[in-house]
Amino acid sequence: MTPADLLQRITIRPEQCGGRPCIRGMRIRVIDVLELLAAGESQAQILEDYPDLESEDIAACLLYAARRLNHPNVAA
Repeated sequence: MTPADLLQRITIRPEQCGGRPCIRGMRIRVIDVLELLAAGESQAQILEDYPDLESEDIAACLLYAARRLNHPNVAA
């Protein structure tokens, strides 16, 4: 799956979850998955706890976060 394919799994709809990025139109937010990973949950455990998720969804969350944080720092 290409990075572009992964990023298509992230949806942003103003009427859903306050416009926060979600996974494939579901009410599972990107931040929810990222926080679970940061807390030490394994991908296998997340997939077990959220049966509608797929492993590509977790990869999409990580890629989305990486892309959002990749911005230049301009020194004054």
